[in-house]
Amino acid sequence: MAEDLMKIQGEKSTVYENLFPQIKALIGDETDIIANLANVVAALKESFDFFWVGFYLVKEDELVLGPFQGPVACTRIQKGRGVCGVSWERSETLIVDDVDAFPGHIACSSLSKSEIVVPLIRNNRVIGILDVDSNELATFDSIDDQYLNELCEWLVSVI
Repeated sequence: MAEDLMKIQGEKSTVYENLFPQIKALIGDETDIIANLANVVAALKESFDFFWVGFYLVKEDELVLGPFQGPVACTRIQKGRGVCGVSWERSETLIVDDVDAFPGHIACSSLSKSEIVVPLIRNNRVIGILDVDSNELATFDSIDDQYLNELCEWLVSVI
């Protein structure tokens, strides 16, 4: 099977709706978590041209960098630190329109301007987070929140 994405132009919701079946097909019967997360990251980056897209996985009570695409990133993040750590601590999605205004923001790249962080929750416990950054202010909205949460809920069921 060819692993090419069919890129769709148009409204953000239309792009998400056309991307998700492609992600599900990419993952198929694959059981390796790293391979699956890597393909999800690549699909999101290619479809939306986000500045940075990646996963952090909870290991030994800290977030550890997983598959990502974009500039180099912070390797480990403590619970409650930065947007990712706060999302983990609260077990909730965070949308930050201006990362420089977020108290305690960890600047892995000074080019990152806005961010959405979605926790991956299994059995009421955060097992990882999806972190998506933009190099523009106020990129993310309720549409991203809805679709990225749906994606993460589905991912937790297959990884």
